[in-house]
This record gives sequence, C-alpha cells and structure tokens, in this order.
Amino acid sequence: MTNQPTPPIALREGATSAHFTNATVALDETFLSLLRATGAPVTTDATTLAESSRDWWPLAMTWAASGKVGALANAVVQPTTVEQVSAIARTCNNHQIPLTVAAGRSGVVGGSIPLFGGVILDMCAMQGIRSVDEISGVVDVWAGTFGDDFENELQTAHSITVGHWPQSVALSTVGGWLACRGAGQLSNRYGKIEDIVLGLDVVLADGTIVHTGGHARQSAGPDLTQLFVGSEGTLGIITAARLRAKPKATAEYRGAWSFPSFEAAAEVCRRISRRGLEPAALRLYDAAEADRNWKTGDVAILLAFDEGDPAVVDAVKVITEEECSEATTAEIALVDRWLGHRNDVSSLEALISRGYMVDTLELTVSWTDLPVLYPTVRDAIASVPGVLACTAHLSHSYPDGACLYFTFAGTPASDELYVDCWNAGTNAALTAGGSLSHHHGVGLSRARFMHDALGDGAMGVLNAMKHSLDPNGILNPGKLGLRNPFGPGPIPFDGAKQ
Repeated sequence: MTNQPTPPIALREGATSAHFTNATVALDETFLSLLRATGAPVTTDATTLAESSRDWWPLAMTWAASGKVGALANAVVQPTTVEQVSAIARTCNNHQIPLTVAAGRSGVVGGSIPLFGGVILDMCAMQGIRSVDEISGVVDVWAGTFGDDFENELQTAHSITVGHWPQSVALSTVGGWLACRGAGQLSNRYGKIEDIVLGLDVVLADGTIVHTGGHARQSAGPDLTQLFVGSEGTLGIITAARLRAKPKATAEYRGAWSFPSFEAAAEVCRRISRRGLEPAALRLYDAAEADRNWKTGDVAILLAFDEGDPAVVDAVKVITEEECSEATTAEIALVDRWLGHRNDVSSLEALISRGYMVDTLELTVSWTDLPVLYPTVRDAIASVPGVLACTAHLSHSYPDGACLYFTFAGTPASDELYVDCWNAGTNAALTAGGSLSHHHGVGLSRARFMHDALGDGAMGVLNAMKHSLDPNGILNPGKLGLRNPFGPGPIPFDGAKQ
C-alpha cells in the first residue's frame, strides 16, 4: 500500500503564505537535528510544507488561488515505526513545540491545520494490515492506511469487510476516521467507526505508548479506547487500531420512493429504524436537493440500499417496503445513480474554482425535534445575504434520531459569508436541540461552538483530560475549543476560554 494524500485544489504557483496571522512557533537547527535523530525522515521543503499544512476545509480551498493556506508548519516528519512516533512526540514535548498529526488530510473543518506552526507528523508511511483474525472477525491495521486500499485487500484476500465507506474513502485513512468519529455511508448496517473499533495503539505527548481495548466487551474501568476516538489528535496519536469485520456481503436490496414532504418521509425512516433492522443506507433528500440531483420535481426522495447475508437482506426488504407501502414508488435507477457517484468529491473543487462558497453542515437530532429543526436550520442559513441555496438530506437513521446534512452555497466567496452561514446554521441547530456534529468533527471551524454545545461543566472535564495527558499542550493546539499555551488563535475560529 503506497497511497498518498490527494490535494483538495491547486495552489497558485509561487511562494505559499499563511492566511491566519496569529503567532507561530519557529524551529531552529538544533531542534531539527534532534528531530532527525529520531530516525524518521524530516523535510523543510517549501512545497511539502504547503501541501502538508492544509486539508479539504472548503473555506481554506477558497484561499488557494491567492497562494495561501491557513497556517504553515516548519517541518514535516514521516515516521515508519511506533518507536519513531514516540521519539518525535517526546522531542516536541521536551521543547514545547506544537505537533499536529496528519495523514490523508481529507477533513473538512480545518482539523489538521498546524495553527501555531511547529511540526506536522505525517502518518502516511505507516500503512497496511498487520494481521487478520478471520475466526473472530478482527483486523489489526496501521493508522495511515487509506480506506480504498484497506477495503480492497480485506474483500479480495479475506472475503470480509469493515463496512466503513465515507464519501472520502479514497482520500481518508483509518486514523482519520477514528480521530473524527467518522461515519460511512453504510453505517446503518456496520456502525460508525466508534462502533467498529475494538482497541487502539496510542502514543501520548510525552512518548508513552498505550494499548487500549482488545476484547469483545469488558468491565475494567472507563473505556479508554473511546477516550481517544474523536479526540482529533489533541489527546494522543493513534498509530494502529483493531477493527471489527463482517463477512463480505452476498446479497443486495435496492428501493426508491417519493413523498409529498421531507417530514413525512422522515417519519417513515423513524418507523423503519425503530423496528430494529433498517437498510445499510437509508437516504432521504428534500425536494430541492432531490430535484437538483435527479430532476424529480417537488417531491422528497427516499433511497434504500442494503447488503449482507441473504436472510437479513430479505428481512430488511420486508420491513422497508411495509413502511413505505403508502408512498409512491420511484425509479430504482436513482439508487444506481447514487451508488455510482457516492464517492465523487470533484464538484467541490469545481464550484469553489468558479468563485462560489460551498459547504455542508451535518448534525444529529432526535426524531422528536427533527420536524422543527429541519426547516429552522435550512431557513436560517438560506436567509444569510449572499446565500443562493440551502438544501438537506437525511444520511443516517438511528432508533432515537437521525443525521441531517445541510448543503449550502453562496457568492461571492468570502470569510465573512462563510462565518455568517456557520453562525446562523449552528446557533439555530443548537437552539433547536441538534448536536454540534455527526461525523465531520470539530477541528478549527467549529471550535467556537464547543462551549455552547457541551456546556461549561463538560468542557471543564475535556480541558482537564487535555491537561493531564498533554500538560504542555503540544498536540494539535487550537482545536476542539481547548485551552492551549501558544496564545490566541484567529478570530472567530479560536474557541478557547482561558
């Protein structure tokens, strides 16, 4: 496996500079010598620094034409062993140098931007499957392994699957999925990554190597695996993971229906989920988004796709079609078209290159609050001056709620328009009972909302964990709204309360 990150958009030729103007930490030759002494390759090449310092954050993509990234690291180091990762972390910690972990860099919230300079820890050389226990259905894999390579080997060599299929599967890595609590498009069947992970190998800021989990279930204090899942590189460095795998699917089911309203179709999704066996993918598009994608007119469109054991798929078919019996059947070809384009990410670059500001806001909401939250958030974003459209789809269903995915576009692209849209949508969502995020994570983009989303008490606990595990605050500083020792970040993205 030799996959490498895919750049989000071409940077203007010439020297690259930082868009943000907050203070950063420089590296001297003495420190660089210590970094090289870890045995891992170190580069200070300007082109490598520029590409390694950015991800797929849509706002940052609008700066590319001006030859800017959010911030610039001073060095990139690419370890090949856990021992090297440990030595790198220990070296940075001893000298209080910011250390930001990156791999596929497919995140869309600025989570891997080295906000205060320092060192980028590029995990992409730690790729591949370490072992497969086909009897227990457990796969041990390096964190830098890209999703498409991972699944191809599992399915072709072992006839099993982890089932984690984010849209960015070819751009993202196992470590990135875990760091952001990622979701795949078939998560109704296989679970989100926090359901799939069984155990982790983690390196702490001081170089300590930690192994967590490893059993199907256990009672041995708090679940330390889940402490690091979703921590976005702020509490520790994930180097490898044990993941649950299932037999490769041998049957499929597809269905499509139209409904007079998004709310009516959402109620059907709720009933299907509450029965305990829903399709692997149950995707509901509001009329505006469905029509934009497929020219289906003024109706909401529900698509169902399932895969797995034939007996399970047959049961899913019965449940789904019973609950959709009063809806109008739509063309099955719509499911085929979704499957054919579900991993296509090219439209984002195309629209941004034409001067549009485009992004998505995803969150979870209870079934009780969904009928109010959906139009409230949609209309809040749509009312921002400059916004051309805001549409939504339901991407994941659970017995107690769903993930809503709002897509919005505006012009001309600017930091101000972007911030206004996110402020309007997020504040409306939190007021209406929604979560801050479902699977994209927090990173830099959402950091300013963390205190409102979690509350001061929970943020106090999170800051306490950060201080205990990373007392010098070197790991991915400026993210998750956590306090950091390197000074304030850029306004309004600095979410820390001292």
